Amino acid sequence: MSSTQTPERLELGKFFEVSAREAEAGQTALEMFSGAVDAEWHRLLGTPEYAAFSSQHAGQVVRHEGNYGRGRISWIPTYEDMFGPLPDTWFTDADGTVDREAMGRYRATGEVWAEWNCSPAPGDPETAPKRKKVTTR
Repeated sequence: MSSTQTPERLELGKFFEVSAREAEAGQTALEMFSGAVDAEWHRLLGTPEYAAFSSQHAGQVVRHEGNYGRGRISWIPTYEDMFGPLPDTWFTDADGTVDREAMGRYRATGEVWAEWNCSPAPGDPETAPKRKKVTTR
């Protein structure tokens, strides 16, 4: 697999960094609501580079687990604190179509309400390498 830094891969790395910060604060089961970012996650899972990628961004290998739901996406304030507003990639489905209505609601309210079907799950914390420090905005 190519290690090309697509917008989806860049956002997956950020999502893992947000997930690590949220886990440190006691929050778990972050909602993966983007079809495009989730599709990139699935492409990367099971490849030789996945362990290094997730360790680089989350400090450990991140497991992918089913977690179905709908509602307010809880981690948006942490993402914005670390990286600024969500880019269009988060409102893009796996086929590349941007949900302009959902993106507009986010831009107007600062909140995302969506459905999701998976979440990151941490690996074994005893064997996890230390996460790199993330520079906030």
